[in-house]
Amino acid sequence: MDIKLELVAVPVTDVDRAKAFYERVGFHADHDVTVSEDVRFVQLTPPGSACSIALGKGLTRMAPGSLDNMQVVVTDIEEAYEDLRGRGIEVTEIQDMPCG
Repeated sequence: MDIKLELVAVPVTDVDRAKAFYERVGFHADHDVTVSEDVRFVQLTPPGSACSIALGKGLTRMAPGSLDNMQVVVTDIEEAYEDLRGRGIEVTEIQDMPCG
């Protein structure tokens, strides 16, 4: 039996600002649906990923900013670094960490 992680809720304060940031990073906006005054569902997927993130209003009880240490994986860190910088994303210098 396969078990696949497909969607992770990311609690944010400003849905539009967060959506714009992830799109600028290169995530694809799959859905942006306002269900009601209290519920908005935005799904974004990183390029090449089978797992997406969900931003919105009324999706989770987690406090904005409480999701900590979500990791993404790239095949070439230097290429990813230059791509992000080219998109105008502020990134720190690459650090070689013993844990990966």
